[in-house]
This record gives sequence, C-alpha cells and structure tokens, in this order.
Amino acid sequence: MLSRTAANLYWMARYVERMENTARILDVTFRMSLVPKDAQLADQEWYAPLNITGTLYPFKGGYSQVDGPGVLHFMSLDPDNPSSIVSCARAARENARAIRGSITSEMWEVINATWLEMQKMTDADLSSDRALAFFEWVKERSHLFRGVTVGTMLHDEAFHFNRLGTFIERTDSTARIIDVKYHVLLPSVDDVGGAVDYYQWAAVLRSLSAFESYRKVYRTVITPRRVAELMILRPDMPRSLHTCLREVYEILQSLSHGRSLEAVRLAGELHAGLQFGQIDTIFEGGLHEYLTDFLKRTGRLGAEVNRAFFSLTTQATAA
Repeated sequence: MLSRTAANLYWMARYVERMENTARILDVTFRMSLVPKDAQLADQEWYAPLNITGTLYPFKGGYSQVDGPGVLHFMSLDPDNPSSIVSCARAARENARAIRGSITSEMWEVINATWLEMQKMTDADLSSDRALAFFEWVKERSHLFRGVTVGTMLHDEAFHFNRLGTFIERTDSTARIIDVKYHVLLPSVDDVGGAVDYYQWAAVLRSLSAFESYRKVYRTVITPRRVAELMILRPDMPRSLHTCLREVYEILQSLSHGRSLEAVRLAGELHAGLQFGQIDTIFEGGLHEYLTDFLKRTGRLGAEVNRAFFSLTTQATAA
C-alpha cells in the first residue's frame, strides 16, 4: 500500500476518534460542573479539559477568561482550534476525500454528512439544556462511522491501518479522560469519598460508556481504585488501556510482515505492562503520575508508527 494512502486512512480514523473523545472529555467536565459548589471552584473545573489536552495557552490567546461557555465553544466549534470537534470533523473529511477510492461509499456518506451537519451547529447547541445532547450526537456519529467501516470495508491492510489509528487515539484519550478527575479540584479534602467525589467518578465512568459495566463487574459503591482498575487493566472493557494496547500490538504485528520494528517493540512493552500490572502498584506510585508517564510512552509509540510507516509521506509532503 502507498504510504500516503495508509497515512490518510490512519489519520482519518484518528480524527474521528478524537472528535468523539473530545466530546467525552467535555461531557464529563460538564456533568461535574452541575454539582453545586462555590462559583470560583466552578470556573476552575473548566481548566481540566484545557490542561489535559494541552490547549490552555492557545485558549488564553483568544479568550479573556476560562469559563464554561468559552471552553465549550473553543473545544467544540472554534475553527481556529485544530483540536476542536469541528476541526477534527473537517480533517477527517479531508483525509477521506483524498482516498475516496480506498473507502466504501457508506463510509464517505457518513463522514461527509457529519461534516455538513456540524457546519450548522451554533453556540445555542452548547447551551446548558442542549450540551449533553450535542455530545451524544457526536459520539453517535463516531459509532456509526466505525460500524459502517467494520461492516462494509474489506478487512485488508487498509482496514488495519484504519483500526490502528482508532486504537492509538483511543488509548491516549482514555488515559486523559481518567486524568480529568485529577485536574478537577474538590471543595475540600473532606469531600474525598463523599457525595461530590462519588458523583465525579460516576461522571468519568459515564463519559467512557462504562457505568453499567462497572455495576455489573463490582456491584458496589464507586471507588477510584476500582474505576482505575476497570479502565486501565481490565482486558474485557472495550475502552480500557489494556484492550486498546492489545489491539494496537496485534495490528502492528500483522502490518510489520515479520520485520523487527521499534513500533512493535514499544507496543508490546506497553501491552505487557498492562497485562501483568497490578492496581495496587499503580496507586502506590500515584495514579496521575502513572497516567502522565503512560501518555509520554504512547506519544513515543505514535511518533514511531509515523516514522516506520508514513515517513515517505512526510518526505513527499516536504518535497
């Protein structure tokens, strides 16, 4: 397969997944903001999505203060923010159009219709009584695209590059969504383990579509340790770090065609750490510290995937 085509398939999937996961990050932050609290602390909560996506400084360059309406617009509908939902939808469509002959007509119709509908969205769709519906719509469009991809695309090398993009992006975003809780300040230390703490961890689970699964697995009150165990180490959770890295590792093995690639080694190392890791060890070193290190390592993996498979694309673009 041509390096450029593989790169378009990979990034098309990453942008669709990023669009969905940005909606998930905003969803959990919005739900947490609904808990009654001091006004100053309420505004501080909106630093969380900016901090975990590394967009605080770009945000401050165009907005006077960090608050709900500003952050929602910046991360959802701001065309000047390359990580916003609308920008991701546009980028996914541009990649899909470049490889129109390598994807099915159903895939193109879904991604094109999503972009056209997105252009009609306004700040009114982000109002307090409509924001959650908007986030659900974004997630549903992403689900539809993945379903159409699996159901209509030939499961060949092109399909594997598409899936690789999906799971690398999902790995990164799941870790960031779990880390949202670290960045949200509680009113006081007394609230740890209390009603506010419970509601916030429940919001994290809901944003990861894992609330019902948590109830089925643990059947007890929501605790940080069990949420982390479910979304980091469980091999049977669709969005857990363990599941995502297993998929990435297996896909890279199939794409490497027996070659000894650094990307395969890095993915295998990350997967082994999750397969044999223990939640007690993670908490002993600190959950936030663990996630920060994990994100650095997945960043290196993404860079190595780009070097191993798409370097010719970079050279062609530069030329």
